[in-house]
Amino acid sequence: MIKALITVVLIVVALLGIKELHAYWQQVKTRQKAEVAAFRGQEPALPPTDPSALTGMPAGLESSLESAKKAGAPAVKAWLKQYRAYLTDPKLAAIELDYVVLAGAKNFLEAKEIFAAVKQRTPTNSPVYPRIKQLEKTYR
Repeated sequence: MIKALITVVLIVVALLGIKELHAYWQQVKTRQKAEVAAFRGQEPALPPTDPSALTGMPAGLESSLESAKKAGAPAVKAWLKQYRAYLTDPKLAAIELDYVVLAGAKNFLEAKEIFAAVKQRTPTNSPVYPRIKQLEKTYR
């Protein structure tokens, strides 16, 4: 019984160690990319931003937005139409990019137009700019 418990504890410790090692390696790779970009005179890529950390939306609208996202593109479109007056960038841009991805399969032209509008008004130092760069290949 004690042997089995010790074995389980050792396995758990080993797995946690591997997880920490992987996280450290990701940090090293990110730092190396930034150093290489700085050496080449390029601007380093911005890390992705947590959408919930963005400013520009009253907290009371979060649950209705999540419900709309679960219901699909038409619901997000209706939600945006209803609550756009209460939103500002960068949160508005992030929500519109979510809509672009949801609507892209059914209505690519509309998604492309919305993407162009978001891209035009979003500065390069915005927290949503990395996502714009990511989607740019698809919605040019």
